[in-house]
Amino acid sequence: MKLLVLHGPNLNLFGRREPHIYGTTTLAQINERLTALAQELQVELEIFQSNHEGALIDKLHDNIDLAAGALVNPAGLTQHGVPLHDAIKAMPFPVLEIHMSNIAARETWRAHSIISPAVKATIQGLGWRSYTAGLRALAEIARENAAAASSST
Repeated sequence: MKLLVLHGPNLNLFGRREPHIYGTTTLAQINERLTALAQELQVELEIFQSNHEGALIDKLHDNIDLAAGALVNPAGLTQHGVPLHDAIKAMPFPVLEIHMSNIAARETWRAHSIISPAVKATIQGLGWRSYTAGLRALAEIARENAAAASSST
C-alpha cells in the first residue's frame, strides 16, 4: 500500500524557520521518522516537498491510481491554494491535512484553511508528531478502505 506525504512551500526550512513556532526538528528528521514508522506500519511511503503549488498538484495527479492516501501539509497554500484544494477533491483516496502548529491559535488570517473542506481530517498543533499521528491514522483508514473494497467485489 502506497501513501504520499506532501510538504508545501518553505517547509524545507523546518528547524531554521521560526523555531519558537515550529521547533528545531528539521524536515529531514521528520522524513526519517515517517520512513521508520512506515516500515513499522508496513506501508510504502513517497515523500515530496516543493515550494511550488503546481509541483504538489502534479505529484497528486501522478499518483491518482497508485496511492491509497496522502498526508498534505499545504503550509502557505493553506489559505490561498484553490488549485491544490481542487486537486485534493479530485483524488479517489483519503487525504489528511497536517500542520505542526495550531493554525487556529495563530494570526487571524491563518485560522481559515481553504484546504480543510477538501480533506478527510486535519491534524495540527502537535509539532512533528502531527505527521506521525497522521500517518498512523491514514494507514488505518487506507487499510479499512481496501478491506471494504475487496469485500464488496
